[in-house]
Amino acid sequence: MTPESLARMLETYLAEARDAVVLEDGQTIFDLNTARYSVSAEHGKCVLHLWSAERNTVRRVLEAEVKHDVLRLSVQRFGQSKPAKLDICRERDRRTPSARKAARAAYQRRLGRILERGFPDLRVERLSSAMDLGRSFGPIYCRGLLRRGRSAFAVLGVNAQETQPSIDASLTFGLLWLEHLRQREAARSVVEGLKLFVPAGTAAVVRERMAHLNRGAAKFELYELNEPEESLEAVDTADRGNIATRLMRSPDEAAARERFAASIARITSLLPQAEAVVLSPSAMAFRLRGLEFAQARLEAERGSFRSAEQIVFGVGANETVLDEGNAPFFEHLVGALAQARQADGRRDDPLWRMRPERWLESLVVRDVSALDSRLDPAAVYSQVPAFSASDRAMIDVLTTTRDGRLAVLELKADEDIHLPLQGLDYWARVSWHHARGEFQQYGYFPGRELIAEAPLLFLVAPALRVHPATDTLLRYLAPEIEWTLLGVDERWREGVRVVFRKKRTTPTADQRG
Repeated sequence: MTPESLARMLETYLAEARDAVVLEDGQTIFDLNTARYSVSAEHGKCVLHLWSAERNTVRRVLEAEVKHDVLRLSVQRFGQSKPAKLDICRERDRRTPSARKAARAAYQRRLGRILERGFPDLRVERLSSAMDLGRSFGPIYCRGLLRRGRSAFAVLGVNAQETQPSIDASLTFGLLWLEHLRQREAARSVVEGLKLFVPAGTAAVVRERMAHLNRGAAKFELYELNEPEESLEAVDTADRGNIATRLMRSPDEAAARERFAASIARITSLLPQAEAVVLSPSAMAFRLRGLEFAQARLEAERGSFRSAEQIVFGVGANETVLDEGNAPFFEHLVGALAQARQADGRRDDPLWRMRPERWLESLVVRDVSALDSRLDPAAVYSQVPAFSASDRAMIDVLTTTRDGRLAVLELKADEDIHLPLQGLDYWARVSWHHARGEFQQYGYFPGRELIAEAPLLFLVAPALRVHPATDTLLRYLAPEIEWTLLGVDERWREGVRVVFRKKRTTPTADQRG
């Protein structure tokens, strides 16, 4: 393969592998959720540059092939003649199917022993990790039932070898398992609630979510399980005010746009419809219908204390510093974006398919009142950072009603079973910061008076792509969370139009358990 064809192969694969990990000698060295890369094919060489806060790696790519959805590269370190192997994997869990199956079977046996010792007054019924696609249950989670007479508890556990996202998602499947057992056992027993077991040191996200469930609907218990010691530690989920989160200050929009006026002028001259978004006092992003393709930054000049404006370009995690040598390539990228990123564009084009949620978000931000007439289009923020000890959350859209009540919008462009609980994450963080008066303290909503009521929560997805489990999950959210589920027309790229709307209703006696 020529250097040019190798570069194209890398760029095509990486453009659609935003969650990929990079392995060298079997060890993960980069996570493309947080790392960045650039690919070049100059001077007869294909060069891959990867960097993150922890490391910086440059490799010459000699050969490439895709095998079992893994991009396998033969690379050469500079200064060394012997080739090495670099794997870029879409799937984060690199265990073989047999290793995953063995680990889950061993965990099932271990969980059974722990339940028998930890809850001697309850009888453990058969645990299972069997696939049940009709009810959205997969082999990652071990499910079961604890019974005492006509009283019972749903049980769901996840082992320490699963990924952190799978552990964070366990509450979603725990609630669905609880609902399934309540229906299955209705004539035999009362399933009082859910006992959820996660690995030691991993409960942060689940704890915050469980703290905002409806305690009148079920009893919820969370435990961290130390597998080597086969011990349990109960996690307190009753304190709804204890959220580990910090809000980032809103940058001064006018000052940032003035600072980056030259970059804004250069890019909008090529693409007038580009969205210029202030990220921070020292960074500006450029997007087309939600897809980021360039950033302008202030970088320290070599040998000086001064800062200079720099533009980097690329889609996904790809970044290349713009200079006179690659300016024609940048112009080609902009032209390709303008052609592909249209509502009637080619659906097989990676540039059309990329970041559909951000595309939907860009339309919503343009006129948020199209979703609900109460929302104020003059007070809208997108991608608001609210960090915690366990993740780097970005709230899709934060706005207010016309009378000053905060509203959180969580958007999905495709079917996603986790929509309700991810929306709950952001609602909880916004509610926490709002109760402490931090939004206006940190520069959000200047000149506006925010009322003290808890935020509204809007969950938005194309009408035919709302997961069937969504209604069940929403019934378990705490009563004070005033949610609205909005289904938009499937042709939302042509314009956002709401085709159905559901709001919270008072739980019935059956739902309260």
